[in-house]
Amino acid sequence: MVDLGAWWKGETGLPLPLGGNVIRRDLGMERILEITAILKKSIQFSLDHRKEAVAYALRYGRDLNPQLADEFVGMYVNKWTLDYGPRGREAVNKLLDEGHAIGMIPKCTPVEFVG
Repeated sequence: MVDLGAWWKGETGLPLPLGGNVIRRDLGMERILEITAILKKSIQFSLDHRKEAVAYALRYGRDLNPQLADEFVGMYVNKWTLDYGPRGREAVNKLLDEGHAIGMIPKCTPVEFVG
């Protein structure tokens, strides 16, 4: 077994992207920016109210203790969730390029980031 985050950082020096939100281009830039603003507001709210968010999530956490749940949530909801920044954007493109290089996915970089 290997800690993928540690392995990826050792290989690339970058954070391991765990997820992202994708919006169809055909919705138009106005709608894309509107959706992006709503998502950012929701994420910021959860960051600002983390204790309450974790307590809510624990209702669905399959017997996780609060500390473990907080750590788990912290992997997915953190400063990178609001804005990947340059390093996060590089990490996303690198991960997708690596997936393409091994024939797992079609070429899809560079990714177009919004907001």
